[in-house]
Amino acid sequence: MTEDLLTLRALVVSRDGGLRDLFRQATAAATIPIEMLEAADAASASNSLAGNDLVYLDGALPSEEIAQITNSLRTGEKPAFSIHLATGAAAVAFATEAVAGRPMRIEETQWLLERSIRARLPSRVLVVDDSATMRSIVRKALAATRFPFHVSEASEGFIALNMVRGGEFDLVFLDYNMPGFSGLETLAEIKRDRADVGVVMITSTTDDTLAKRAREMGAAFLKKPFFPSDIENVLCGFYGLRALYPRKS
Repeated sequence: MTEDLLTLRALVVSRDGGLRDLFRQATAAATIPIEMLEAADAASASNSLAGNDLVYLDGALPSEEIAQITNSLRTGEKPAFSIHLATGAAAVAFATEAVAGRPMRIEETQWLLERSIRARLPSRVLVVDDSATMRSIVRKALAATRFPFHVSEASEGFIALNMVRGGEFDLVFLDYNMPGFSGLETLAEIKRDRADVGVVMITSTTDDTLAKRAREMGAAFLKKPFFPSDIENVLCGFYGLRALYPRKS
């Protein structure tokens, strides 16, 4: 990955030429330049593992080949973010950094590629809370995840709305209890103006109705206190992933 993050380098490993072709086509339509390498198996991938930002491993590969590749990746100086492309339910053991659905059409491949590059390309995050202490806590939790972020802050909903309307944010972490615009009111306005922006509602309330309402309005939900692993689990959906490999302490 270049220092200025203008390009990414990725590798797809699959015996299925059709799957490799889907990634090749998706790369051509990507919003940022991506150098996509291809390999049919672990042996042919061995010379292409170094220097990648993302590695997509076809779940149809023999398990020993997937293990061989992931073990090689972990010994590298800057390990790539590896994604197991699974068919069917994702409740299977996987040795990669994450698991995602195996795309079958070009639209699915483009969606996965655009989402999963956020594992390496910094996401632009706005943290909205009237408490400076809580904004600092959220910042620290974001910094402790496996994902890179550029973080901005707002102290209340009206300011946040103006920032979202005038800026390019990927995610908003939004407190529920704020003076002026409430969290739900701010959420409604964000989704009306910028439906593409992901929103995570955060609150200390124990009201399950609030969580249901936030999700119905298109937001994820986190209850305070939360930890970096909780944020990573929430971000899976935003990044096109079904699950992340648990981070070892």
